[in-house]
Amino acid sequence: MTILIFVMRTLWLVCAALALAPPAWPQPVPQKSDWPAYGRDPGGTRYSPLDQIDTTNVKRLQRAWVYHTGEAGRAFEITPIVVGGVLYFATQNQKIVALEPETGREIWKFDPKSSAREIRGVTYWPGDRQTAARIFFGTSDGRLIALDARTGTLAKGFGDNGAVDLKAGITDKFPRASYAVTSPPTIYRNVVIVGPSTQEGPSLGPSGDPRAYDVRTGKLLWRFHTVPQPGEPGSETWGPDGWKDRSGPSQWGPATIDTERGLVFLPVGNPADSFYGADRKGTNLYANCVVALDALTGKLRWYYQTVHHDIWDYDLAAPPALVEVRRDGKTIPAVAQITKMGILFILDRANGRPVFGVAERPVPPSDTPGEQAWPTQPFPLKPPPLARMSMTKDEVTTRTPAAQKFCDEWFSRLHHEGAYTPFGTAPSLVFPGTMGGGNWGGVSFDPKLGYIFVNTSSLGGAGRMVKANEGAPMAWRNEGGYQRFIDPDGYPCQQPPWGELTAVNAEGDIAWRVPLGSYDELEAQGVQHTGAANMGGSIATAGGLVFIGATTDSKFRAFDSRTGSELWVTRLDATADTIPVTYQGRNGKQYVAIAAGGTNRFRMIAGTAGQVADSLIAFALPDGPAVPVREPTQAARPSVPNRLSEAELKGDGAPLPDGAGKEDVARMCSGCHGTAVFTRMRMGRQGWEDEVAAMVERGAVGSAQQVRAVTDYLVKNFGK
Repeated sequence: MTILIFVMRTLWLVCAALALAPPAWPQPVPQKSDWPAYGRDPGGTRYSPLDQIDTTNVKRLQRAWVYHTGEAGRAFEITPIVVGGVLYFATQNQKIVALEPETGREIWKFDPKSSAREIRGVTYWPGDRQTAARIFFGTSDGRLIALDARTGTLAKGFGDNGAVDLKAGITDKFPRASYAVTSPPTIYRNVVIVGPSTQEGPSLGPSGDPRAYDVRTGKLLWRFHTVPQPGEPGSETWGPDGWKDRSGPSQWGPATIDTERGLVFLPVGNPADSFYGADRKGTNLYANCVVALDALTGKLRWYYQTVHHDIWDYDLAAPPALVEVRRDGKTIPAVAQITKMGILFILDRANGRPVFGVAERPVPPSDTPGEQAWPTQPFPLKPPPLARMSMTKDEVTTRTPAAQKFCDEWFSRLHHEGAYTPFGTAPSLVFPGTMGGGNWGGVSFDPKLGYIFVNTSSLGGAGRMVKANEGAPMAWRNEGGYQRFIDPDGYPCQQPPWGELTAVNAEGDIAWRVPLGSYDELEAQGVQHTGAANMGGSIATAGGLVFIGATTDSKFRAFDSRTGSELWVTRLDATADTIPVTYQGRNGKQYVAIAAGGTNRFRMIAGTAGQVADSLIAFALPDGPAVPVREPTQAARPSVPNRLSEAELKGDGAPLPDGAGKEDVARMCSGCHGTAVFTRMRMGRQGWEDEVAAMVERGAVGSAQQVRAVTDYLVKNFGK
């Protein structure tokens, strides 16, 4: 009887404990048709199992719908999510919108009334037995907001009326300092993890610590110190008192989750000040680190530092993607971290050790007074650097005699000692420069091929350190550190390639490497395959495709994931400085969607980098039988402005008659065919039909039915 009572009491205690504990359900597995998170799955592989669009039919892709936010002119770096038959995204001014993913029809919109600054995504939590599904996002004024996913209203019970003030207790000493959330929060079970973007100079300011909150209540669960406090391991790496009131380093890039191990992987940014570190002598942990934490408790499991004592603004911005690689015949679960240096670190997921080894190599010292550059930096043994890290005089551009002369003279005045040349007291040249290399676009991973897809830019930066004014918070400052090493026409001063897409295989070797991007005006001059600077990232699909926008030429492309062959290219309304998504609608069709907003993040002149737009564009295969199309060409097209002037609408011929459809035609036609479309419209009906029929043959429009519909539309509105 005593034993029975003991067993009964034990069972009661176990059941009571389970009843009181929060449910520890496994992370939901994404539905095949959905794209429910920033990287699609918790590990951020950005791989979709959809294969309706494949290497045999991708040439037939055409626009299915376009949603205009009405907010052109600001960065539009959003990656939508699609879950449960709804597409969610944020506009340039941080309004959250829900759309029908098959049509682009608006379902609801929420305005957080935040000061405008770009955010790159929103996060979905599926809810549980007590709480409805929620959308989480951060704002540029430092709030974490939860919305009811069905209605778009503030989630009751979370924080203060649906929001948590992330600045409270963090920015009190620096009330005017920048403190924003630019990347989507990360969710593991019932924990939402969020990191801020903070100032990168001067050195004193708000903490950049990531924190975790209960998804139902908004209660703080844990906080990780990216600058270790006294008594914590790593505090000695900041020199005497270097930890005090240190701004950042912030975890502003997206985090990823290993659901099997319960780990969250954080990409941590650079220390402040970005270019002068006299007040932080040491390696500066955990700046520039991939940090692995227990996702439920915030306890440190391991870290790996990619840059010691950063004085180049080489912060980690990309989400660490979960991949699998092979070494010595063994499959190793790993983390792939692309960096602004164009170096891809592949780390063992369990302990953070480089899978293929790493060498600490000497790098140049700094001559800036008070600065102590770290004498070595880590270089992975495999794969090799994926972007240019140095250049010689023989590699100066030969694009034109004038460009060569300009760049040659500039290069001769710059101090350059190869990789990790510090910005010094003399004008210095740094490769790849502050924009990368790689950047927040990150990588995608095809688990069937075992390929990691990486897009990189090779765009140098020039600048120097100068003594600051008396009374300034820092003794020295960088003058021109964000200046691009470009010629007067806006093209890079070194020889191409200027942008590349690379596939790294499971053994850490390069499977293929191709130029990414082009410039129409150079193609017309016979200068081909240059590549272009790019900002954004790729996705991979089971259809054997890699989709990517990102380039400053305002084009969207699909590549054969096995070979790197470019299979499809289309012009967008502006540059797509973002990451696309793919999903299956309730109608059974596979869609590929991407935001095109422009704003010229690289501050270049060349190409179409100065255009702006407000377009979220979805592509799909046309209905009906296949239409014969030709291979996509690289022929030059005129640059397409976002809004056409009245003079451009009229052109050289007779003015077009006014009509309700004029502006619609301007948006509909010029986005793909340029302002020359209005000249063609004056050919009369037969001439127009002949021209559009030629467009069908080239693959510029999808079907004869489309030709007739466009022709009838023009005749109705313009009477020709």
